[in-house]
Amino acid sequence: MSDTVYLTKEGYDRLTAELEVLKSVERPKIAADIAEAREKGDLSENAEYKAAKDNQGMLELKINLLEGKLAVAKILDTTNIDTSKVTLLTTVTIRNVATNKDLTYTLVPEAESDLKAKKIASNSPVGKGLIGKKIGEIAEVETPRAILKFEIINITA
Repeated sequence: MSDTVYLTKEGYDRLTAELEVLKSVERPKIAADIAEAREKGDLSENAEYKAAKDNQGMLELKINLLEGKLAVAKILDTTNIDTSKVTLLTTVTIRNVATNKDLTYTLVPEAESDLKAKKIASNSPVGKGLIGKKIGEIAEVETPRAILKFEIINITA
């Protein structure tokens, strides 16, 4: 993994904490599961042992992926966000031109997107359509079904 991963300080801290839990809690738990399964006899026919080893492999993969992300992470400066146009880390209120319904989203790096928390990835179709727009402008977002039009109502940091 050589591409830079952009994260907010909060996103970086969240991934660091997750990695710590995986290493200090989950890894020893799986090691104990393997030891317990090993004590039950013949490993060639021991389903618990195989499942524990599979879990260990998945855990190590997840740890490696998180370590890789954190190794190439760049923490974004949130102190001087330009609110004259939609940019990464701005919160934007948009109005769907067709339905006249207002929506508010924060544009975040892909690794931190969470639709339930109203955080959309800046490289998503909606995010790409909004980037660079100013208040009053119309953003056209191409979706598989149609082209949606959103008016930029407000931009905040």
